[in-house]
Parts: sequence; C-alpha cells; structure tokens
Amino acid sequence: MATNYFKNYPNQEGFFEQYGGSFIPPNLQKEMEKITDAYFSISKSHNFISELRSIRKHYQGRPTPVYFCNRLSTKYGGRIYLKREDLNHTGAHKLNHCMGEALLAKYLGKKKLIAETGAGQHGVALATAAAYFGLECEIHMGEVDIIKEHPNVVKMQILGAKVVPVSHGLKTLKEAVDSAFGAYLQDPENSIYCIGSVVGPHPFPMMVRDFQRVVGIEAKEQFSEMTGELPDNVVACVGGGSNAMGIFSAFLEDEECKLFGVEPAGRSFEVGEHAATMSYGKPGIIHGFKCYLLQDEKGEPSPVYSVASGLDYPGVGPEHSMLKDMKRVSYVTATDDETIDAFYELSRLEGVIPALESAHAVAYALKLATENPRQSILVNLSGRGDKDIDFVIEKYGLPK
Repeated sequence: MATNYFKNYPNQEGFFEQYGGSFIPPNLQKEMEKITDAYFSISKSHNFISELRSIRKHYQGRPTPVYFCNRLSTKYGGRIYLKREDLNHTGAHKLNHCMGEALLAKYLGKKKLIAETGAGQHGVALATAAAYFGLECEIHMGEVDIIKEHPNVVKMQILGAKVVPVSHGLKTLKEAVDSAFGAYLQDPENSIYCIGSVVGPHPFPMMVRDFQRVVGIEAKEQFSEMTGELPDNVVACVGGGSNAMGIFSAFLEDEECKLFGVEPAGRSFEVGEHAATMSYGKPGIIHGFKCYLLQDEKGEPSPVYSVASGLDYPGVGPEHSMLKDMKRVSYVTATDDETIDAFYELSRLEGVIPALESAHAVAYALKLATENPRQSILVNLSGRGDKDIDFVIEKYGLPK
C-alpha cells in the first residue's frame, strides 16, 4: 500500500478507484458539497480537534483496552485478543463517528440529526450525541428491527430521539436508509443526515472512516505495547463496514498483518438468506454511491438477511470494495449457527457478551486460531450484546 494512502483515497470526487462517488439529485448534491467543504475546513481546525479529543477522553471513556482472551486461546489455539469497543460509551464503536458528525453539525449551525439504524447501536449513539449537544434527533428503523432490538429502541426514546418505524419492503436496514434519506431531503437546510457506516455519497465514507480511525490507532499502539510486535491477523465484521475500516486503517501499510472482513453467511447462500456482499455481489449503485452490491438481473438490490440486524445490508463501503479488488483484505463469512456458538463461547469462557454483529468476527477468529495455533489474532469487538440477549434466548435458547 502507498505510504500516502489517506491522502490518495478517496480522490477529490470521493472515489476509491471505481467505487464511491456521489450519485444523488442536484439539490442534495449542493448540501453534500457544503458538508464536504465544512469537513475539510472545520474538522482540521485546532478547536474542533481539541473538543473532539476532550469528548473522547472525558465522555466516551477512550481509549478502550485491548484484552487477551486466555481461556478462549487455550481452548482453540492461537493468541486471541479483543479491541474492546463494547466498553466505549453506549456499548459500541458507533459513538466514535456520531460525536464527530454531531460536532460538525453544531459548527454548521444545524438543528436536527437524522439517521437510519439496524441493530440500534448507531441510533443510540446518535441520540446520545444529540442529547450532548442539545440537538433534535430522528431515527428511522425497520419494524422488524424495532421488535428484534427493543432495548435499543427504548434507549433512543429515553434519550429524547423520535423513532420512526419503517413498514415497507423487508422492514429492515435498507428500507430504514431509504426512509431517512427521504426525511433529510425535506429540510436539508436545518438538518444533517448522519450516516451510520462508511457508506452513502461522498463525503460520508471518508468522514466516518476518519472518525473511526481512532480504533486502529489505539489498537496498534496497545497491541505493540503488550506483545512487542504487530498482530499476525486482524479480524472485524463487515456490514457497511465502519468498525472494520476503523481498525484496518492502522494496518493497511503493514503487509505482514493479514486483514479479514467477516460477512454474514446467514442461513444459506440462497438469495435472501444471507448478506455476503463481497462473496456474491457485483459492482452497482445504492443510496447514492457505487460499491459491491447484492442485486438482481435489473440491478435492483436483492433481499438480504442476517441474524445480526446491523449486518443485513445489500451493499458495503466503497473503500472495502476497493480493498477487495486490491486483495489487501480477505472477505470471508460466518453462518448464523457459527455466530451463535461464538456468542456463547466468548460469554462463557471470558465473561464478555458480544453483539451478534461482533460475534461474526469472533466466529471466524476461532477458525483462524484452530488453523494457525502459533499466530496472534486481534478481533475488533465492535459492540456488546445487551441488545441481543432477549432475541438469542427466545430463538436459540441456552446451550446444553
């Protein structure tokens, strides 16, 4: 990888090679250009950086630790470490970019934050940021996910956010994005759309990645301090891909580190039974940007499914799409059953209950550890599983 990677990607038009860009209506494009200009001026200023660093330290509780899983490693082999983003305030990595986006909105004089959410972690994080800065907040969420992730819905409402149920289509993440975009278009002057991952039209894939880079910067330093070396493998789950880009960003130039993005294989590889975009998708356009996309013959997004609400998206971040073509990141999969097994293994061997999204990464890490018993594996544990426990018990029960 080039040493000036972050200056080269994306380019001025927001492209990561052929992926990314901005394919949106002219009126919305004008707003995106304002956000882009503001990001490049405001976010590089001393005042903005100082305030964000203070928030991360005194409010979010950063840095989050890297933890060695002794019992898990003893059972499966390898040396398994977790970057504990589940200990970040609100229980996931999402607050890293939400506080950045909300701070940018404050500097822009916006009054309202609008977003989509799948698992609810982005929604909770943005509602938290809105409460912190005294802004209105509106979260669009599919009805299926509202039922599935009830604890996070209650948290958003307690924090003062308006939760808008989305009842069309599959009633999950893609439809929530459609709905949130529509709401933003009604009043772009006073509101800002705070995308929940490294997806969407430029500048969002770049902005969210940059705000999430703190995860990789911390993890690399912490791992080196603990072990005196870099990890042999870095593993993260991929839906849109924000937590993965956050941790991968620090290791892109370290060729000795293998990077693995873990997508949901769901129940099978039949259409509508998985969300393994990198394995079965092809380049296409969704929500104003170009990426690998699960699509039908007409180019329309295919139905998707995952046991983890935060991963059931037919597209993926454009930077991930580029890194796949470059062969810098290996995109692999974990099934629902493997994910549930990993959920319980981490809970019972280490006392850490992971989010179902993160459990996909843990599941693949256990495979890697078994196959490579002498190697180190750093997993980005992107969120905690409080939101998932009722669903897991109801659907799968306790293990025997």
